[in-house]
Amino acid sequence: MEHVALTIENHIADLALMRPDKRNAVSYQMVDELIGAVAQIDASDARVCVLRGEGAGFCAGMDIANFQKFQGDDGKERTDRIMARTHGDANAMQQFALCLQDCRVPVIAALHGMAFGAGFQLALGADIRIAHPECQMSVMELKWGLVPDMGGMVLMPRLTRSDVIKRLTFTADIFPASKMAEWGLVSELSDDPLAAARALAEKIASKSPSAVQAGKRLIRVAEEGEREKVLYEESREQCALIGNPHQAETVMAFLQKREPKFT
Repeated sequence: MEHVALTIENHIADLALMRPDKRNAVSYQMVDELIGAVAQIDASDARVCVLRGEGAGFCAGMDIANFQKFQGDDGKERTDRIMARTHGDANAMQQFALCLQDCRVPVIAALHGMAFGAGFQLALGADIRIAHPECQMSVMELKWGLVPDMGGMVLMPRLTRSDVIKRLTFTADIFPASKMAEWGLVSELSDDPLAAARALAEKIASKSPSAVQAGKRLIRVAEEGEREKVLYEESREQCALIGNPHQAETVMAFLQKREPKFT
């Protein structure tokens, strides 16, 4: 991979956008590499993932070269790329953000500098967003006469009010992360978001992996499902956890006053 880097150590995946000279602008190559990297995380022993951007900012949005390429074709290529459902109900650009939701482990985004457009929607795909208070953020698409189309309209309504989504979408205005936190689009603020994300990742990695993953699945059902389905899934996930090796080790470690050891 060239535009994304992945390392896994002590059950923590470090997933980095690696185009610092372009402020991590999103290329088609980056889209494919990040989706592939998340698949690698799913197949690994990782228990949590930290998503970050290398260099001066998290992500400046879509690479302008993509727009230039689309403007020059006959319309068929862009229609094929946008309308093709290549990842279930999504196209590849939407899956770029949504794959973080699909990832079996929690994803924590550490945000600094800027998170614009495609980068903002990618951050929304994470389970938790920790940002520097002055990190600049925007739904940038209207600047180019476009609408958010990388999963943002699935992700934003789960996090904030309709009027906030409209304010962001209709204006392309830039706001600091401190304001986005007021609107529920940033989880917490930190003067060192990467250090805070890594500390949180270590805490999550120390918990029962099966329980954490069940929790992520259950929260997603709760966000999307009907009452009957949510209640059923609560019971089903709990039955699968009670008495399993991770749960037994959690209880035993508590009783023995030691840190649990999960295999």
